[in-house]
Amino acid sequence: MLEYVAIALMVVLSTVVALIAIGLGTLFGPKKHSEAKAMPYESGMNPYGEGTRRMPVRFYLVAVLFILFDIEVVFFLPWAIAFRQLGLFGLIEMVIFIFILLVGYVYAWKQGALEWE
Repeated sequence: MLEYVAIALMVVLSTVVALIAIGLGTLFGPKKHSEAKAMPYESGMNPYGEGTRRMPVRFYLVAVLFILFDIEVVFFLPWAIAFRQLGLFGLIEMVIFIFILLVGYVYAWKQGALEWE
């Protein structure tokens, strides 16, 4: 239980420091509001056009595929740590897992999901 007290103390202390920083900024910060200060800042240039831009769906598809395959690769670490205890059964299961990943990767590749235009 003593370990949790240290974590709770760290959370409380960091929250207090954050609240103090926000309070000091609000208390001593500049309070003059103007239209120039309310404008969005775009690399030193005045913004023009609408604020949002349409992103192609292909960008999201590549991002989701990256996250999917990246998270699945994380499963290799626990398997590598427990490799000796798992024995042949663990090896066969990992070969099946890698085969399923490979089938998904080849499918995404053949569909052109990994092409960046």
